[in-house]
Amino acid sequence: MKYFGGCDSGSTYTKCVILDGTGKMVSDVTLRSRINAVLSAEDALNQAVAKVPELKTAEDLAYLVGTGYGRNKVPFADENISEISCHAMGVHVADPDVRAIIDIGGQDVKGIAVDTDGTVLNFAMNDKCAAGTGRFFEAMARAFEMDLTEFSRLSLQAKNVIPITSQCTVFAESEVISLVGEGKPMDEIAAGIELSVAKRCFVMSKKAGAAGSVTLTGGCAKNDGLKAAIEKVLKLKVTELPIDPQLMGALGAAEFARQKGMAKEA
Repeated sequence: MKYFGGCDSGSTYTKCVILDGTGKMVSDVTLRSRINAVLSAEDALNQAVAKVPELKTAEDLAYLVGTGYGRNKVPFADENISEISCHAMGVHVADPDVRAIIDIGGQDVKGIAVDTDGTVLNFAMNDKCAAGTGRFFEAMARAFEMDLTEFSRLSLQAKNVIPITSQCTVFAESEVISLVGEGKPMDEIAAGIELSVAKRCFVMSKKAGAAGSVTLTGGCAKNDGLKAAIEKVLKLKVTELPIDPQLMGALGAAEFARQKGMAKEA
């Protein structure tokens, strides 16, 4: 049996997925990224490979595709493919009926329109500011002296929403601290933060021309408060994927590797 790998070298987390020749996912790993992208990718690959008895090192993979922020740093990669294409392919593998993706990564927000074969029809990206990204949520959770899970739960408890007007992460954090200092309800402030990010996601999806069933990818897809806010803004239900949404980039990269590796041997 031959195996194919995808390594998504993200700014916040590094993910690795290994597929067998049938497309079955046999291994996956998610690790907090280190400052050195090469070491992060090596750690993820080594741990993923260790879960497959037939493999000894990443060099034993029949084909390996790197993607993400540090895709050029993935050791032993046969090819590098953009995270936008890999997220589209990963979602297509997980749920072929999805036609729109909102990807909220550590440093950017993307709206992606997906064709019926998993290729990208169009995309829009917010990469000039950290507002609405994973880093933004980490900063907001710090302001609340909570972890991200507690912050998400708190936002879901709110009956009202206090709007957050600042788009910049630094100014938004100052605004939140001021509101807390004024004694405003914490849950309503948290809900306002989630809603402000949801509106930014809505803009990105519209710019991409995304239509039809929509899903969330990236680590922020696990934020139930954000998911609820996006559903409120989009006025539709977000499709939940049967595979960890944080793995979509790595899964797509692995599927590309499988297709290219099989074609190479044909």
